[in-house]
Amino acid sequence: MKYTTNTGTAHPLGATVKSQGVNFSIFSQDGNDVELLLFDHPEDATPSQVIYLDPIDNHTFHFWHVFVEGVKPGMGYGYRIGGEYNPANGFRFNRNKVIVDPYAKGLNTTYWNRADACGTEDNLHTSMRSIVVDYSNYDWEGDKAPETPIEKTVVYEMHVGGFTLDKSSGVKAPGTFAGLIEKIPYLVKLGVTAVELLPVFQFDPEEVSGVSPDGQKLSNYWGYSTLGFFTPHSDYCTNPSIGKHIEEFRDLVKALHHAGLEVILDVVFNHSGEGNHEGPAVHFRNLDNRIYYFLSYGNEEYYENYSGCGNTINCNEPVVKKFIIDCLEFWVKEMHVDGFRFDEGSIMSRGEDGAPMEHPPVIWELELSDTFANTKLFTEAWDAAGLYQVGRFPGYRWSEWNGKFRDDIRNFVKGTPGFHGAAATRIAGSGDLYFHDRHSPMNGVNFISCHDGFTAMDTVSYNEKHNWANGEGNQDGMNENFSWNCGVEGDTDNEEVLALRSKQIKNLFTLLLISKGIPMILMGDEVGRTQHGNNNAYCHNNELSWFNWNDVTENKDLLDFVSKLIKFRLKHGSLSSKQFFTGEMNSRGLRDIEWHGCALNGPGWDNVDSKLLAFTIGGMQEKDSDLHVMMNFDSTALGFEIPQINDGQWTLTMDTSLAKPFVSGKVKISEDHYIVNPYSIVILTLK
Repeated sequence: MKYTTNTGTAHPLGATVKSQGVNFSIFSQDGNDVELLLFDHPEDATPSQVIYLDPIDNHTFHFWHVFVEGVKPGMGYGYRIGGEYNPANGFRFNRNKVIVDPYAKGLNTTYWNRADACGTEDNLHTSMRSIVVDYSNYDWEGDKAPETPIEKTVVYEMHVGGFTLDKSSGVKAPGTFAGLIEKIPYLVKLGVTAVELLPVFQFDPEEVSGVSPDGQKLSNYWGYSTLGFFTPHSDYCTNPSIGKHIEEFRDLVKALHHAGLEVILDVVFNHSGEGNHEGPAVHFRNLDNRIYYFLSYGNEEYYENYSGCGNTINCNEPVVKKFIIDCLEFWVKEMHVDGFRFDEGSIMSRGEDGAPMEHPPVIWELELSDTFANTKLFTEAWDAAGLYQVGRFPGYRWSEWNGKFRDDIRNFVKGTPGFHGAAATRIAGSGDLYFHDRHSPMNGVNFISCHDGFTAMDTVSYNEKHNWANGEGNQDGMNENFSWNCGVEGDTDNEEVLALRSKQIKNLFTLLLISKGIPMILMGDEVGRTQHGNNNAYCHNNELSWFNWNDVTENKDLLDFVSKLIKFRLKHGSLSSKQFFTGEMNSRGLRDIEWHGCALNGPGWDNVDSKLLAFTIGGMQEKDSDLHVMMNFDSTALGFEIPQINDGQWTLTMDTSLAKPFVSGKVKISEDHYIVNPYSIVILTLK
């Protein structure tokens, strides 16, 4: 069948479904020879029609466009774009390559071969195909975003595939959006308020290849090399070949919202999956290499590698900025996403010359746009080229991943002398980073572990990384983990060591959830998930990285503890307040915070050997309880003085040294001191 065409329109970009057919539009400034390939089905080996776009009639400024009558949703398409091929000057046009539409809402990877997309040879029969998708008729069933206040947000960082791929999950479609839907009741019971999904935009698992020393197939598991920015990853769909990507992701969002959970996407605009100068031609490289990427000054065959991943996207170039904003608006407006976490977000602050900008356009567009007014904006405030902006990321709304929280809290809990002052700073909201220029504790995302690094269990089980399974000679991953194995490296049957590890992981969680800032929990930490000392499991789509659902039963005590701790945080407004402590005094004569050591009002800030800290929080609101927290990370039990309150009596709420740390009923503390066991945290409550 030959499809009838007419001129079409330059906007909107992408494949737009109309009643009579589809409008196709794509940007290429320096391309001069554009063909649209149509496939009746995305898995057809050859196109049913090739449409040449006339450089006069089908060309408006730098946009190439055509309307094709009779094209239906579910069909496949791609482009060939010709132009100058002169890599030394940054031109990489090659009409032998079939590339995808960067605005495509679905991609078919049935025939995709990464190696064939490299070089200069024709790759028609092993190319990725864009899919025509009509996303206008989805029934959202009155979907309403939870709009959880930022100060009440508790984030759960998770991998969509790894959450249910293990056979222990028992779901119908393991490793998919549908599989995650089946496990929503677990997340609700845990008590988190938002899921932060590792990249769900289409990526290429085969970007990483090889076999580990123990025989495991290696692949790009995390997904931090995007190929399709508008399309959900096909491996997370149950019917990827027929263009159901959008529908299946929407089903997930709708189900999460119905359960009161927000959806935050980990997005990657610092680089693309096209890699370095030897990488594949997927889209940007053949659309306009000089526009989309930072090229090396003096030899534009190569890419500036601010991302550490082979290339760097030129985010503040006007057309690229439009692409990024269009993409994010799509995920907010059409997919009902509640927020984003920007991987290596500092790259978005670099101007077209690569230098950091005071007012980077793409960041301020996100900051001020009405579309994103209720969208949570999280970021990694650094990049791989040394730009470090934690505490000074452009804008006011952005919440930064606070790596200093992780490092200082880990050091304090393991008993490193002299870290009590740093821990106090983190507990109080990292004022050294955010107490300036209209910022608040909500500008920090606190975490004790994340996908990159040791899990919480491994933090208390290993002194050194054990990344041998990655096949890189244990040279990859962070060397400094601020961890402590509690006396034995790795697996052990020693009951004393296991008991100490159990207590230490609870201590880490306690400090995470009683500190000012936005707490983030890594998938599986709440049930003691281990990666056996691997702190860089990016390449392991196997049991090493997956959530083992047997842990839910075997480590039920830890799961219950974390769930109660989350409820405790959300119940006590003083712990989740958006404001820094000011020294204000309440009606019972307690300030909003007072610091102590074993002696009241004696924190010993100058004591370089200290391994302890205590503080009292005075509840400022009528319903707020007063709290007294004592922390001992010395190897001996210590007595801590307790503030004496007129007409009030402290009750024991939590002691991590107890078999059941949260105390049921009211255990009143009548003495003026409390013995805190080694490596333990105690919380008292006064109402």
